[in-house]
Amino acid sequence: MPPPADDNQPRRKPRLNRRDLLQGRLWKLVRLPDRPSLVMRYPKTRQEAGTSAPESSTAPPRSIGGIAIEPVRPTDFDESTPAKSFPIFRPPGAVEEKQFLAGCTRCNDCSDACPHDAIVKAPDRLGQVAGTPTIDADANACLMCDGFPCITACKPGVLNLSLPKTIGTAKITEHLCLAHHSTTCTVCSERCPTKGVIEVTDGKPTINEDRCTGCGVCRYVCPAPENAILLMPLFNRPSLPS
Repeated sequence: MPPPADDNQPRRKPRLNRRDLLQGRLWKLVRLPDRPSLVMRYPKTRQEAGTSAPESSTAPPRSIGGIAIEPVRPTDFDESTPAKSFPIFRPPGAVEEKQFLAGCTRCNDCSDACPHDAIVKAPDRLGQVAGTPTIDADANACLMCDGFPCITACKPGVLNLSLPKTIGTAKITEHLCLAHHSTTCTVCSERCPTKGVIEVTDGKPTINEDRCTGCGVCRYVCPAPENAILLMPLFNRPSLPS
């Protein structure tokens, strides 16, 4: 019978052989310092956030790890509230979108007046904006004509000469741009109808977004296999006093 262990004797460090290392015993002997987990649940519970739950006559929905497993009560929704319109490329001088949709008669006078056939009807799939004038730079870009015949042809006045002519903003996707891959290409800067918008430095074009009108000519002429020009429509347009 082995003698009882003496608590005053220093304990020997356990030896590790090759088999222990392969079986992962090493990690059981090494105690890592306590650190907060890098994986955080979001949002936190009310107890963790230090806030109290609002008074309610119904119990909160059951959840696992912050993910609801019961249907959450629907929020109040007024069906009479119209859906917010999404941004779309309008001809130059267009008023605020809600005012535009209320005033546009879909007469096609602006598209008929465009000498470059850049103004087309919005397709039916766009719902409430179907039939209204839009610009599709992939088909025909807006050339920002002198005198803006599209604006002068608009009888309802939803295209107005007193409003900014900006219809969007262009951005260069550098990883798609030929000039950013040691290929000489300055087509976008050469064809841009507004001077000083696209500048070429060390063979690479850059767009001055503050001066860009979003006409789409640069996208229309871009020769890159995957078009390097990204166009964003104007999100907020000014309205006219009623």
